[in-house]
Amino acid sequence: MKKIEAIIRTSRFDQIHTCISKLGVNFLSFYEIKGMGFEHARQEMYRGVAYEPTYIPRTKLEIVVPDDLSPAVIQCILTEGKTGEIGDGKIFVYDVQEAYRIRNNETGEAAL
Repeated sequence: MKKIEAIIRTSRFDQIHTCISKLGVNFLSFYEIKGMGFEHARQEMYRGVAYEPTYIPRTKLEIVVPDDLSPAVIQCILTEGKTGEIGDGKIFVYDVQEAYRIRNNETGEAAL
């Protein structure tokens, strides 16, 4: 099994979610996060004063899938998340040793 973590533009979440749902991915977690990288935050105005926010809002996805499904999930994220601009995000892939479903003690891929 593989755990795929992706930091994406929040505006691309719906397209990515639709794509991976079509692959049969039944479970994912996502979080609203803030970060910083090569992309600089846009200047904003607050009560007539210009300022640059230090952190940029993004969405983090965490998805655990069988080994054979991970290339397709990664391709969905790459295809649907790409705008071609700095700040499109990152994908990290980890090996998962074991998974357990708490409700009925299923293990491995059956627990997904």
